[in-house]
Amino acid sequence: MGRCTGRKAVGMVRPLFNQGPAASGPPAETSLGPDARVLMVAADDDLAGPLCEGLDGLGWRTVTARGLNAGDRAVSDLSLDAAVVDLSHPQAAQAAASLKTAAGPRSLPVIGLGDGDPPGFDLVMRGPAHPAQTALRLEQLVRAAIAEEELAIRRATFAARGAELELTAPSDEPLRVLAAGAPDRRFLALSNALAEAGAETVAAPTPYTAFDYLHEAPFDAVVLWGAQDHAQALSIAAGMRRNTRLFHIPAVLYLRDAAELNLAEIYNRGVADVAAPGVSEAETAHRVLALAAAFRRQQAVRRALENARGSGLMDPSTGLFTRELFAAHLKRIAEAARVRRRPLSVCVLRVAEGADLAEARAGGWLDRAMPQIGAMVSRLVRAEDTAARLAPDVFALALPAARVEQARLAARRIAAVIGCTAFDAGKDRAPFVVEFELGAAEVSPDEPPSAALDRAAADLTRQPA
Repeated sequence: MGRCTGRKAVGMVRPLFNQGPAASGPPAETSLGPDARVLMVAADDDLAGPLCEGLDGLGWRTVTARGLNAGDRAVSDLSLDAAVVDLSHPQAAQAAASLKTAAGPRSLPVIGLGDGDPPGFDLVMRGPAHPAQTALRLEQLVRAAIAEEELAIRRATFAARGAELELTAPSDEPLRVLAAGAPDRRFLALSNALAEAGAETVAAPTPYTAFDYLHEAPFDAVVLWGAQDHAQALSIAAGMRRNTRLFHIPAVLYLRDAAELNLAEIYNRGVADVAAPGVSEAETAHRVLALAAAFRRQQAVRRALENARGSGLMDPSTGLFTRELFAAHLKRIAEAARVRRRPLSVCVLRVAEGADLAEARAGGWLDRAMPQIGAMVSRLVRAEDTAARLAPDVFALALPAARVEQARLAARRIAAVIGCTAFDAGKDRAPFVVEFELGAAEVSPDEPPSAALDRAAADLTRQPA
């Protein structure tokens, strides 16, 4: 087993663990530490070396195993977020099931890299994968796994109070794909291939009509016709990334020619996959529908998490967790984080006092604004995060799989967005704005979560306007 070391070892994997099925005993001490995030199972470095180097450069620290036994030990001993398996590996057929079992109870997304369709993989990426593309897929799959873990915990919390958190099964209606781009023979052939595979396709000849369709009806994937300069296609992808409702819909760029492209820039613009001219319409349709099906499953989990608002247990004014419900749920989240060896952070946001706010409070206008503020808080966090109202003007967040600095950034983003919103202060009065003091803390495995919440409260600092 080894770790790709980025620029220090281009295309190489430095051996750190014993290799192959014959390896036994615990892994040797290494310099990996807890920062390793992704396991690569590969018999050689043809695919693994460049991909590991690229992922390391993007912050997805990697560790490589030559054999499945070593891979199982790695996901068992290290707090890894995901695994990537070279499908040319002789043990690839059983790799996904074996790695997921070894990682339990932590959910482990497993990506297959190469040709084939072995069972148990969350996603298969055919051909050489670009590091930026792989990082995007990893981010989506890890978030989906964390959301599923949170859903199970949240259901237990609500069941203990006599409320069932209803699960929303993915729709069994045909997958809906938006095909955005001017009519072209190859693009029409792809639309036909999607239709033959059972998908419902809708054509949008311009970016304007594409966004009209996206705002009017739900879609599971978007195919962007590259045309000559790809500018319109990339503008649609970038626009989707800037929209919170469209952010997660996978977009596939379908190229008309093999012009020189900056793939890193394309993937960073929000494109989930790129189909080169040599890829058949049937293969491209298969990739589009695989992304669409994964997106639909993830949406079902997010809807189930959001069903908590209709449970009757939430704060009636803001729709957030109440103080008591949050305390009970935080205990479960903290215990799950300890067992799964995932980080957990908490934040406290308190409305900051000021002369303008004192007038708004005295006139009752702050109380009138609180439902809107609470709704903004709930929509500015991830679906897997828990937002609560601890007091009339105090909010709290629990963020699974987040380090304290990530949590602090999330709280700052919430404070910044709400701080840019003007709230009504009554007739003939200027609107008022709300600023926050915020604090964050990471829950230690050996401390009660209430202690971490107290540390976050003690860390309260007013955010600059």
